[in-house]
Amino acid sequence: MSKNLMETEETNRLTRAEEEEEEDDDEDSREAWTEEENEEDGDENDEDLEFLCLFCDFKYSSCDSLFDHCRLTHFFDFNGIRKDLGLDFYGSFKLINCVRSQVADNRCWSCGVCCQSKQDLQSHLHPSVNTKDVKLLLDDDKYLNPFMQEDSLLYSFDGGEEDEDECNTSFEKEDIVKDFGSVCIDDDDTAEETELNAETYNKDKKIVMACPNGHLSLASSSKRITENGMDYGESARSVESERKDKQSRVYIADVVEKDIKKVNDSYFGSYSSFAIHRDMISDKIRTDAYRQALLKNPSLLNGAVVMDVGCGTGILSLFAAQAGASRVISIEASEKMATVATQIAKDNGLWRSKTDSEGNKSCTGVIEVVNRMVEDLDKSIQIQPHSVDILVSEWMGYCLLYESMLSSVLFARDRWLKPGGAILPDTATIFVAGFGKGGTSLPFWENVYGFNMSYIGKEVVEDAAKFPIVDIINHHDLVTNAAVLQSFDLATMKPDEVDFTATAELEAKNDTLDHKATACYGVVLWFETGFTNRFCKEMPTVLSTSPYTPKTHWSQTILTFREPISVASSKFTADGSAAVGTDACPASKILLRISIARATQHRCIDISLETAGVGSDGRKRSWPVQMFNLT
Repeated sequence: MSKNLMETEETNRLTRAEEEEEEDDDEDSREAWTEEENEEDGDENDEDLEFLCLFCDFKYSSCDSLFDHCRLTHFFDFNGIRKDLGLDFYGSFKLINCVRSQVADNRCWSCGVCCQSKQDLQSHLHPSVNTKDVKLLLDDDKYLNPFMQEDSLLYSFDGGEEDEDECNTSFEKEDIVKDFGSVCIDDDDTAEETELNAETYNKDKKIVMACPNGHLSLASSSKRITENGMDYGESARSVESERKDKQSRVYIADVVEKDIKKVNDSYFGSYSSFAIHRDMISDKIRTDAYRQALLKNPSLLNGAVVMDVGCGTGILSLFAAQAGASRVISIEASEKMATVATQIAKDNGLWRSKTDSEGNKSCTGVIEVVNRMVEDLDKSIQIQPHSVDILVSEWMGYCLLYESMLSSVLFARDRWLKPGGAILPDTATIFVAGFGKGGTSLPFWENVYGFNMSYIGKEVVEDAAKFPIVDIINHHDLVTNAAVLQSFDLATMKPDEVDFTATAELEAKNDTLDHKATACYGVVLWFETGFTNRFCKEMPTVLSTSPYTPKTHWSQTILTFREPISVASSKFTADGSAAVGTDACPASKILLRISIARATQHRCIDISLETAGVGSDGRKRSWPVQMFNLT
């Protein structure tokens, strides 16, 4: 009995030892497997971020997501440029190297402006003005050599037309959410279920969690995913890969949409102040120009259908009705001002009720006010495309283009204006000239009740070189001639021509300098809009914000140099050994290259200023580019 017991115990001991050994082997196997998986995951994570952005330090897991980032953040539409220029593989190869090269030199790939720092370049980047200029750069075969070593983008971008179509496709949020259905995410510690249907998305404005790199992810690779009750395990990784780019696009679009809405709400809300409208209506130069164009051209207005974009109080709509328009559609995005404009039209017997006849040609019952942004007009009223005779708007902002309302006017023109219909005003021109010491605050600080406080004045001028200033410049303070910087034909221009780069040449004013040198402290910009005889045949008119005409509420826009440039006529005897732009060798000409583009911040504009001086002996000197943001 004891012997059998001993044999049994020995057998059990051996069995336990074998089991423990097997468990240790299993544990070692699991550890090795887990370690191998982690290594694979680490490798895959590295591979996920193999494409470096052309402009910043962000990395992306696919060409599509990188190019979407470049298009949305840096205004560089790789696939769009390829299509516009008809680039083959080698041309596209050159384009990538060319852009990387330009960015490394802090130079704008689109307009060629050279910035002082990478940060300045990021602020300057803007939509392409003319892609044909870019193609000239690509003729250089040096861009066939990779600018960046081991640039994986060079060998992965060419996904064919199918990829390009995918990249250019816009995705509806509801479609994205519909694809997910009900998703369950489990890990070792917790189990949480997230319902990803359209109702949940619309309520929470989220699809899934945000990852540290800014992308959206269904789950990390260590989690298991079940969809509609079926376990897909590690296949979640491929699901994430397929949908990651799509989610990223939706996320970015949602953020941009919210930002634009916030800016628009603030912008239109600011126009709810009656003080602003009083300032504009009291501006006789402004209001009289529109009044004359509308009332003094009967052949244009009589019986016409008029659309007033951004009507405010409705003053232009009232003029149009008074001039004999048969219908005036007044569009106003501010809810308060739309209500005010409606009541004013009623109080003056000009409101168009629903019972009024369409053919009413009297000065009553012609104005209807629509509370919408013009881009959303179809949601409130149905207007036949290309059925409007006259499009009128007071859209101009500081430096002409601030507030970015011109884009809305062009949208209305392309959708509702008849072929050959009138747009008022129909031309716009930006002018530039150099100003002297009198255009700064220096004279004030040089004599404050008999005391010299010029130390303050110098610091104020230095600070002014960092920001654009909206103020009045007296024409007596101009030290150069005026030059046209850019002209727009509002009847024919394309929407993307709102952003531009242009050059101008300024010369010292001979009539005031008497061949002596004087300091040019910066340049001043102003604009004119024309109601030309193309449409206003009886009485054309011009609205000018020039320093040579009575002041307007727009004033002028002042860009101050970091250091003044001495200028004189070509007859000045210069010291050939001195630097151009100094008192000893003043510049006879100032060459300007100015870019104005819509800023990343909605309704603001970025201005870059490149300046060079040319001496009477032909020598040239350039100053670093300056960046200004009008906000």
